[in-house]
Amino acid sequence: MKDYVILNNGVKMPCLGFGVYQIDDLAQTQQVVENGLEVGYRLVDTAQIYGNEQAVGDALVHSSIPREDIFVTSKIWVDKYGYDQTLQAFDDSMKKLKLDYIDLYLIHKPYNDYYGTWRALERLYKEGRIRAIGVSSFWNERLADLITFNDVKPAVNQIETNVWNQEWKSQQYMEKEGVQPEAWAPFAEGANHIFTNPVLQKIAEKHHKTTAQVMLRWFLQRNYVVIPKSIHRERLAENFDVFDFELDDDDMALIKTLDQGYSVLEDEMDPEIAESFR
Repeated sequence: MKDYVILNNGVKMPCLGFGVYQIDDLAQTQQVVENGLEVGYRLVDTAQIYGNEQAVGDALVHSSIPREDIFVTSKIWVDKYGYDQTLQAFDDSMKKLKLDYIDLYLIHKPYNDYYGTWRALERLYKEGRIRAIGVSSFWNERLADLITFNDVKPAVNQIETNVWNQEWKSQQYMEKEGVQPEAWAPFAEGANHIFTNPVLQKIAEKHHKTTAQVMLRWFLQRNYVVIPKSIHRERLAENFDVFDFELDDDDMALIKTLDQGYSVLEDEMDPEIAESFR
């Protein structure tokens, strides 16, 4: 199985990376990124709102891995949307990350003036300062709108996907349009005792793996990019050890029975969610 996907503009993206969401301590963030790179990851996911782009940049500076071998993702937050504000916010992110270019830059949420922001991202992409542009948490209607009325099609849509909320229809639409699905909250932040679920435990025992490894393998076999998070080096290593086994059709069918069809974390289509970003 390949350890990367090819985006709709030909850019190669690792299919397994790690995120640094909710790691507020900058020294800890830097250590986590350094550990992840040493373990073997080549995809690092951060965001403006996480407040730790600077620590990610420090880790990249200290790494001996060539820059071109590391795929860096960041995202712009809702309060910086709009054409001019986006250009400034991007420059701010680049200074913190200490980079000359970024591999993937995403619109973080589908609210406010995301059209103005997208056109700024199109400009930065055409100037070669971003290798690929995309979105996060865009449901199919918003994604279709963006695709239909702009020059550059999003390369990636990063959406909440996990065994409780499997997003098959979203994936089907993205595949039709050539947009790469990427999962945030792949472990549902531990909701519903996900790591001790009997179905997942049974499959894990069958393959002599952990339930976390089974879930990550499930994503890879669905052709998702996935970015689990951990602050522990041993867990980072465990999460990366998923390329030496394969789930069979029965395993995949069993996992599909866990789908509840709705988010256990945050319903992006709830009007109150949009209103909360004021």
